[in-house]
Amino acid sequence: MTQGQRAAEYPTGLRERKKRRTRDALLHAALDLFTTQGYEETTVDEIVDAVEVSQRTFFRYFAGKEAAAFAVQEMVESRFVAELRQRPASEAPFEAMRRAVLCAWNSMGEAIEAIVPVELHMRTYRMIESTPSLLAAHLRRSIDLENQIALLIAEREGLDMGRDPRPRVAVAAFSGVMRVTGQLWGQGHDGSMDSLRALTEAYLDQLGPALAEDWHTPV
Repeated sequence: MTQGQRAAEYPTGLRERKKRRTRDALLHAALDLFTTQGYEETTVDEIVDAVEVSQRTFFRYFAGKEAAAFAVQEMVESRFVAELRQRPASEAPFEAMRRAVLCAWNSMGEAIEAIVPVELHMRTYRMIESTPSLLAAHLRRSIDLENQIALLIAEREGLDMGRDPRPRVAVAAFSGVMRVTGQLWGQGHDGSMDSLRALTEAYLDQLGPALAEDWHTPV
């Protein structure tokens, strides 16, 4: 690489890092305001004022307040889907999803902390659960994600989802466990990613026994 090429790339690197810092600052300010004074009560003007940028800058990174509220969750979901696509074809559907989510959580703590404190992420989760408009959006997003995952599982197994209900049923059961563990984590006192991972693993390990016909055998 010539010096001219390096000189041409260096400013681009600086610009990208500046964009990332601006986006992260806007996201941090938005989530902090949402969780302290309320999502509905917070305006975009207040968010941009906190970072000292224009509304135009905010909308360059986020379609609106809802997009900011779910930005970290979207990153988590994208990481899970990416991990699931990489799982070996020999793994059964439940095992592939289980390993994918646990692998995603192995590095997710650092990824979240690079943007916002995990404690703020936990407060955001509670805020979403307690805000009717965001809870509705959360359920809508969950349905979209379940459909995406079910299609992925169907492709892995070579199934036609229109004729075989198993991919949808498997993903529905898996997603139910994920919702329960997320709610329990949000209600708890330990907001670390390690606690969420441990809780997720413990509950996923009970999925098989919970679906068994005989519940009289001790777990």
